[in-house]
Amino acid sequence: MYLATMVRSHLWVRGKVQGVWFRGSCAERAQALGVAGWARNLPDGRVEVVAEGDPEAVAELVEWCRQGPPLARVVGVDVQQEPPEGLQGFWV
Repeated sequence: MYLATMVRSHLWVRGKVQGVWFRGSCAERAQALGVAGWARNLPDGRVEVVAEGDPEAVAELVEWCRQGPPLARVVGVDVQQEPPEGLQGFWV
């Protein structure tokens, strides 16, 4: 995919999002959507996610992050749009 047709969203997910398989579920969802990027836990209890790919697929992953997996309790998601870097794959 050409970088010109890609978007990149940088997310910070707040709530009960660590220890509930948020990152693993996010990676599965991203891979199913063909979205590249990564997810990691932050020391303050948030999960940070970067997602790159087709605009519709990235938007769908962002919406998924607003809910998360069944055990998560998301209270907010901060989203920042950034220039895509051409990431490949999705890792935790």
